[in-house]
Amino acid sequence: MNRRILIVSNPFRPETLEAAEVARVALAERGIESCTEKGDGRIDAAIVFGGDGTMLRAAREVHGTGAPLLGVNMGHVGFLAQLEREDVSRAVDKLATGEYEVDERRTVEVIVRQPEGTVDSGWALNEATVERSELLRTLDVAVGVDGRALSSFGCDGIVISTATGSTAHAFSGGGPVVWPDVDALLLVPLAAHALFSRPLVVGPASWFTVEVLERSSAEALVVLDGAHTIVAKRGARIEVRLGSDKVRLARTSDAPFTERLVRKFGLDTEGWRGANRASGA
Repeated sequence: MNRRILIVSNPFRPETLEAAEVARVALAERGIESCTEKGDGRIDAAIVFGGDGTMLRAAREVHGTGAPLLGVNMGHVGFLAQLEREDVSRAVDKLATGEYEVDERRTVEVIVRQPEGTVDSGWALNEATVERSELLRTLDVAVGVDGRALSSFGCDGIVISTATGSTAHAFSGGGPVVWPDVDALLLVPLAAHALFSRPLVVGPASWFTVEVLERSSAEALVVLDGAHTIVAKRGARIEVRLGSDKVRLARTSDAPFTERLVRKFGLDTEGWRGANRASGA
């Protein structure tokens, strides 16, 4: 059976479109069918050219297919991508030969219960962000864990993320970096007007609740991976837990996450001696 590869690229950057065309030609030369839209056909894998935003869009496109995503970073940090822009040919080779491992990443499942009784839902790979609907107003919320009240405060917003998303918006908000193999859910308040507003990390069986208080001067927007938005009215209850769906990311290297963290953030490691040097070896 011939394989079918989905090619996803950032349509607003010429270099990603050029890389996508190079990949299309290279796959055709290997007798592998490619497409730029999933359609109704089978998808065996996807190759993604762009930054993390493009990877998140691709994750939505292949949702439910089980197809792994192989990212080629052509953005800035690009934590979700395995390869860099000079690795287009290598990416095609890896997909053509199946020389990659697959990491399964947890998602978050979001349920928004509106005060009139209607229910909206969605999912995200990186994060669900509860944001104020009006920039000049404050969002007043009450936060709970496992159905128990924890704290109420005014804020600019709240980020609830997976371990995968801990290096994205949650990190910018002062949250911890969580290794992607840790089964955890994070909550990071943004500019909270409270004495207790530290980031929280809970285990896979726990869930967070964010209630938009009636006294809030703004309604809330629940933004999923920066792409899909749900309005949460005053009195709404937002429930976020780890979801059963997983996103499959193709991995072409056994390099540990620590190395990726140092490289992506340009961290200074001068002075590090390492185990061998410390022991005199």
